[in-house]
Amino acid sequence: MKEKALILSEEDIERVIKRISHEILERNKGCKNLVFIGIQKRGVPLSKRLAESIKKLENVEIPVGKLDISFYRDDIGNKIKPDIQITDIPFDIKDKNVILADDVLFTGRTIRAALDAIIDFGRPRTIQLVVLIDRGHRELPIRADYVGKNIPTSLDEFIEVRLKEIDKVDKVTILESN
Repeated sequence: MKEKALILSEEDIERVIKRISHEILERNKGCKNLVFIGIQKRGVPLSKRLAESIKKLENVEIPVGKLDISFYRDDIGNKIKPDIQITDIPFDIKDKNVILADDVLFTGRTIRAALDAIIDFGRPRTIQLVVLIDRGHRELPIRADYVGKNIPTSLDEFIEVRLKEIDKVDKVTILESN
């Protein structure tokens, strides 16, 4: 795979986080009853950044959890070997507005799995989805409530999200096969 284009720089990602934080506060009329759950791997730092951004705006600490969806995937056992991560949701989600965060929305299957996993923890008031990139090609009727950037892609392209907490750099690029 080779890099085709830079989609978001470090500064762009910072702006997206600020914008989405404001959108979340506006839609939820503040931050009461908000909790964040990041889908492992890069949804976790994304949700932490959003919670930190909201803390700066509202001076309120928003709980953040981590969710591994490996055992909820509908393709487990096919050719994909799960990369098991930690699930840590140390708060009650009952009657909360859960902000579910992931880096890229593609087919919708990861989000379907995440919804199943969240429901096993209780019944939230709402589940709202935030993604850094929506690349299209949905296989399920799932859409994000908050989107950093919509990037129509071909199926031969791959979106690579790199975040400092994991990759030591912040950027989003499109990769294409050689």
